[in-house]
Amino acid sequence: MKRLILHLAFTISLALCNTILANPILEKKPTIEQHFEELIIKIKSINDSYRPHYSALQEQLTQVSQRLKTETSIELQVALLLKKDALKEQWELLALNEEKDISKIRYIKGLQIIKILYEKTLSLDHHFSSVTTLSEINKISNPNYYPEFASVKDHINQKKEKKGGFDLSNILGNNIYTSVIHSFVSLFNNTESSKQEKESSLKDVECILDFTLRMHNDLNTIYFETVFLQKSNDNIMNELQQLFVDYTKPIKYRTPLKECRQNDDWDLVREHLSDYLTKMEESGISESEKHRTQKMLINLEFSIDRLLQFITQYNAFIDQGGKFYEKFEIMLDSYENESQCESKIPVEYKNLKAGVTIAVEKFKTAYKPVEINGSKMKEVLYGINEYD
Repeated sequence: MKRLILHLAFTISLALCNTILANPILEKKPTIEQHFEELIIKIKSINDSYRPHYSALQEQLTQVSQRLKTETSIELQVALLLKKDALKEQWELLALNEEKDISKIRYIKGLQIIKILYEKTLSLDHHFSSVTTLSEINKISNPNYYPEFASVKDHINQKKEKKGGFDLSNILGNNIYTSVIHSFVSLFNNTESSKQEKESSLKDVECILDFTLRMHNDLNTIYFETVFLQKSNDNIMNELQQLFVDYTKPIKYRTPLKECRQNDDWDLVREHLSDYLTKMEESGISESEKHRTQKMLINLEFSIDRLLQFITQYNAFIDQGGKFYEKFEIMLDSYENESQCESKIPVEYKNLKAGVTIAVEKFKTAYKPVEINGSKMKEVLYGINEYD
């Protein structure tokens, strides 16, 4: 019976490993949720394949227990007790092999999920790196960078009164508020300019001043909060790279995640995993090797649990990023005179607005949190075994 159980376990393990390891990781690029669904289906398949053998052992244990209650011969009682112990040992061995099969599937799926998460964080890094820089934000939110406003300032300086006029320093001259106030005071106090000239000058820059004074703080907020999100994404990236180190440590694969991806080294990862699974398959046959098998199982289980912890961290970051960008969208949509001043609004602002709208959608789709509810999490964490 024990030989039959071992043969069954090895056959199931070999078939499952060959099926999964024969295909390149993410060849068809399924989603993380699809990987979880497939994992749960495979776990149930493993449970189903072992169920008849548990039933057969349970039936034998029940028969032995019933005979023990009625048997009066000491010799037969001893024989029945030995048989019961042997059946329990077979049960433990069967349970161990089932646990090994489930751990293998979970570990392989974990590798596939890590690769998807890495691609997502790389996409996020590229997104944050392409967001408008501080110098660009400063240019579209400060009237001093607009030719029309600079022209008005030059015109005012040329006609300013020598007695009452004064020049701002370089620092204050580039400050949005002081330069605007200084220009307005100079414009309206200048007796050399006519009313029509003043109104014409004001008309030339009114949309620029309205836009920059209203949106200056919002644009700077968007920039600095995007920098914050980028640094948070850097932390997520570092955590994921360390996770890969911890995850592949048991199978003795030492190449960092970045290099593994660059070199498309996933075949070598699978070779290391295959060697590890072979060693685990060869152990557990005798009592002396059970401890080794259990230790190897614990190493795999710890790696999978670390992955699930990271997914929680990733989900929190994506939720946070999505809320930030929804706020950015509201801020950029808040400019009331956009239709009236459309010709004066810089194209960089329109591009930023369009980019934020796209990002809001991406946080809901491409970067979205990993959707896995409590019951599925239990199945992924502990597998399914109706006989525990």
